[in-house]
Parts: sequence; structure tokens; C-alpha cells
Amino acid sequence: MKQIINTGKWTVEELDRILHESSCIEDAGARIEFISGIFLDVGYSGSTLIGDVTTPEVFVVNLAKVDCFTFIDYVEAMRHSGSFSGFMENLERVRYHADLISFENRNHFFTDWIEYNGGFVEDVTDIDGGHKAIQVIKKLNLKKDGTYVVDGIKPVERNIEYIPANALDNTVIERLKTGDYAGIYSDEEGLDVSHVGIIIRAGDKIYIRHASSRPAIRKVLDEDFIKYMAEKPGLIVLRPK
Repeated sequence: MKQIINTGKWTVEELDRILHESSCIEDAGARIEFISGIFLDVGYSGSTLIGDVTTPEVFVVNLAKVDCFTFIDYVEAMRHSGSFSGFMENLERVRYHADLISFENRNHFFTDWIEYNGGFVEDVTDIDGGHKAIQVIKKLNLKKDGTYVVDGIKPVERNIEYIPANALDNTVIERLKTGDYAGIYSDEEGLDVSHVGIIIRAGDKIYIRHASSRPAIRKVLDEDFIKYMAEKPGLIVLRPK
């Protein structure tokens, strides 16, 4: 399997030290906060992975530029690792399912983590949302016009729960924890989420730490979660085990 590795602003030795330090943090959420914090101000870039229906998959590690999904990919893989070599092994398990590095086996959707990475995370949307959570059935990857969101990936029907944005009251927000993976629910056919990030609590403030593609930003940053969610359809919450 071909590999392309770009460790960005860090050397492998520096990453070894960071991952060794993070492995000593027992709480999963605190560990995610620590690891994701090293990515703050790392630049945004889409399409850093290589592989599609006609192009063989390449195992890419690009810590110099991330999109919203590769950002949480790297953070979750690092959470389970005490060294850079361990991170490489765990990234395979987080990014792909069935122990096979291929375009078809890559996790293309946020809820693929629930389906294939159940040993790492659990869906707590219904717990945090309570009776306010809504369940829908979606045909992932199939658009309204019959075309695919991602060519070459077979559509799959999936039950999805989300918390409507207008239901994110104080009670729901208080249940969110640092290190939770936040999926911004999409009401478009074929998609589960439109964006992903990480919940960070700091005192009485709550933020979403994410890789923003907005032209004026294009980097990893913390934004006020409540303001960010104001005009979004809803929220899916995955909690690290």
C-alpha cells in the first residue's frame, strides 16, 4: 500500500513526545482536548486524501492541512496512541473498516463511525437530547435526483437521530462534554452531516473546535458553539469511550 506522510510543523520525534504525554491523560475527553489543541491554527484544505472510484487508495497522513473530517480522524487515532508509529496503525482502524485500506472501505460519513467504530465511540444523541431528539431514516449517498454524493460507494439506509438546533436549550447543552464529536446534521438527502467538530468546555463557555472552510478563516479554531449552531439544522453527538 502506497503511503504519503506529511507531519506538518512537527517532527516525528516531537509527535512521539506529544503522544506519549497525551497517553498519560486518563480521561478520554481531556485527552482529546489536549490533542486537538495542537491543531489550532493548522490550515484548512479539502481533498487531501487520495483515492476514488478510478484512483487506487493511498494511505495519506497530512498534518499540515486538514479538512473537518480528517481533523477528527487524526485526533481520534492519536487518542489511542502513545507514539507516531502507533498513530499510523490506529489511523487505519479509524479511517477504514474491515481492516482494509481501500476507497470502498473508507469511512465517508460521520455515522460510519457508529456503524464501524463502535469500539471507539458511542452515539449519545438520544441521551443528550432526551425526548427532543428526532429519528429519521436516510438513504446515505443517494441524492434526490438519483445521483451519488460519493461515486463508487453503495447507498445505505440508516436510522439517524439528531437534536434540532432549536432544542439546544441549557439542559441539553449542559449534557455535552469536552471531547464529544459533534456532527452538524444535514437535512439534504444523501447526507447525514454537513460538518464535524469537537466540543470543548472552558468554564461556563462551550466551543466547537473545528477545521473551518470559510474563506476568511480556513484553519482549525474554536468558535462559540451556541452562536455557531444558531442557523444549523441540528446536532449528532458521538462520545469517545
